[in-house]
Amino acid sequence: MVKLLVVGFIVACWLILGTQANEYLDFNVTEIDRIEELEFGFSKYSSNLDPLLVGLTLIRGADSGAVCLDGTLPGYHLHRGDGSGANSWLIQLEGGGWCNNVRTCVYRKKTRRGSSNYMEKELQFTGILSDKAQENPDFFNWNRVKLRYCDGASFSGDGQDEAAQLQFRGERIWRAAIDDLKANGMRYADQALLSGCSAGGLAAILRCDEFRDLFPESTKVKCLSDAGLFLDTADVSGGRTIRNLYNGIVEFQNVKDNLPRICTNHLDPTSCFFPENLISQMKTPLFIVNAAYDTWQIQSSIAPTSADPSGFWHDCRLNHEKCTPGQMRFLQGFRDQMLRVVKGFSMSRQNGLFINSCFAHCQTERQDTWFADDSPVISKKAVAIAVGDWYFDRAEVKLVDCPYPCDKSCHNMVFR
Repeated sequence: MVKLLVVGFIVACWLILGTQANEYLDFNVTEIDRIEELEFGFSKYSSNLDPLLVGLTLIRGADSGAVCLDGTLPGYHLHRGDGSGANSWLIQLEGGGWCNNVRTCVYRKKTRRGSSNYMEKELQFTGILSDKAQENPDFFNWNRVKLRYCDGASFSGDGQDEAAQLQFRGERIWRAAIDDLKANGMRYADQALLSGCSAGGLAAILRCDEFRDLFPESTKVKCLSDAGLFLDTADVSGGRTIRNLYNGIVEFQNVKDNLPRICTNHLDPTSCFFPENLISQMKTPLFIVNAAYDTWQIQSSIAPTSADPSGFWHDCRLNHEKCTPGQMRFLQGFRDQMLRVVKGFSMSRQNGLFINSCFAHCQTERQDTWFADDSPVISKKAVAIAVGDWYFDRAEVKLVDCPYPCDKSCHNMVFR
């Protein structure tokens, strides 16, 4: 099994940047980046000698004010499909946390999460974005797009802060990107899948029904959310860390007008930023991939340093093997809450589910967790096979793992 190892220089970054972030930021965006960098960037350390590198395309000519936090142009990476996949489209929404106030957004706009000036000019496409059938059996020859994330509100904000020179244009970025892709052939799609990881997984849920409406009824359209099932849960101190964060995002970036009406017609906007209040009302088929012990949520929502001033959770939050029996009971309660949230959702035949009992975050873009010889499995199915069976209606897929520590196939994240 390929193990995710954090080498010495990352440990140094953890200590230095983590301290600085805690002193400077209300919410530790540096820590968010680190967790997702390790997940999304795993392929940098893979043995693939012939990686697929896809160039960045800036969305020019968009007169709608679609810009990143710092006013630069947004962008995407597109690798064209061929053969049987020439008219099929996969849109992958990039993740990367959020910003909820002036300080966190000003910090963010000087990174690739807030400015195309800092984005990689090429990205390696692996996992669900791979162009190799042996790595990505069902989607390898589709048109595959990675839409870069530079707004800090899951492609949903629409406002600005002139004093801080911040542009909150996530909703406009989404629309401009869709218009650009339609002009590049997506309008002719006979199959389409909107997907995303983490904050992008949340965005895939928020935009799913809207995405469906872009195409004629004859087009097969579904959505996939990977590690986007953020729960409205209490932290270890009894506080509401993630609800406070989401409330800040919704208010500061003026997200409320861009949330699904199926939710806001009976709940407050902050509640409608939580997937649990959306998924059972959606009309478009949705597949949820999520670790029952989501690493990001443990690190930044359940047991953040702000809720653990004594450091009691410090070792557990970095390495699940160091959790006490009481801490594991708390985390088992989090898993139980996740299963309650998806219970009604899973009753619909059109929806799919893959919830494994791993300490992980995002499993579709990493080759080792998407489809490899030692990939995580439930009932002998890897994530890629489960998603493919569901999308192409080969089987009904409702896979839920037994509780930790029963699953020996996990690729757990451990911080050393």
